[in-house]
Amino acid sequence: MSKALFLDRDGIINIEKNYVYRVEDFEFTQGIFEVCRYYKKQGYLIFVITNQAGIARGYYTEADFATLTVWMVNQFKERGIEITKVYHCPHHPDFTGECACRKPNPGMILQAQKEFNLNLPQSILIGDKQSDIDAGKNAGVGENILVKDHQLANLLHCG
Repeated sequence: MSKALFLDRDGIINIEKNYVYRVEDFEFTQGIFEVCRYYKKQGYLIFVITNQAGIARGYYTEADFATLTVWMVNQFKERGIEITKVYHCPHHPDFTGECACRKPNPGMILQAQKEFNLNLPQSILIGDKQSDIDAGKNAGVGENILVKDHQLANLLHCG
């Protein structure tokens, strides 16, 4: 069984702006590549789990999200970091009803666990909202780290 590093996208990988879906609006957070390199060297598979309510709200499309995601994953790859998979929830309860994947529900994490045989108690989640942390706890992730105010660069032994 593999251990995983689960990362929220908006606020952890990129600076939080309202409904980022275009490359020109995407700005990586300080320290994200160093944090990922650190965990990669420790043997973690890296996953992104992200709520994307902008799709449900009609602000952008699945295709827009996919285009940005391919670009983002390639930016990591160019720096020697493999993102194993990106999971997203395109739902919002006010527009599409309840779902199992929207954080704080654990659906995206449990899907990754099923697809990649992950050891969730040995895994780590990093998020910037309580719903991220709750999703990790609800899935049985062993360590759930709440990062506030762009302090990712100060996280753990990195940076």
